[in-house]
Amino acid sequence: MSYLERDTYGMYRNENESGPGPRLMGAETLIGNDVYNLQDEDLGDIKEIMLDMESGEVCYAVLSFGGFLGIADKLFAVPWSALKLDTENKRFTLDVDKEKLESAPGFDKDDWPDMADPTWQDSIHSYYGTNDDSRH
Repeated sequence: MSYLERDTYGMYRNENESGPGPRLMGAETLIGNDVYNLQDEDLGDIKEIMLDMESGEVCYAVLSFGGFLGIADKLFAVPWSALKLDTENKRFTLDVDKEKLESAPGFDKDDWPDMADPTWQDSIHSYYGTNDDSRH
């Protein structure tokens, strides 16, 4: 599903390119967006967006990948900086092979990691090759 389909307030419907998108977008419209890799393979979709409550920055997108009938086997926290908005295809891209994502550090929906733990943060940023300069 794309952010255009989730735009209940009409933020992105203006043909004259006025409005907030795509440089500033509503979080609710991004939940459920598809994520593809650069090989055009479907990697899943965004289930949640994690915010740093002190800085107000978006830190991670939680992706679902795999599963059966829309029930994810595994969730993955991906650094927000690793995702790129593909405005042409109305989805996000993540520069990672499907096999690498399958072996990425993930978690069960009933057992979330402590995303504020610096050791966990370092391991996630290292895995995806992103910087964590702000130390979420």
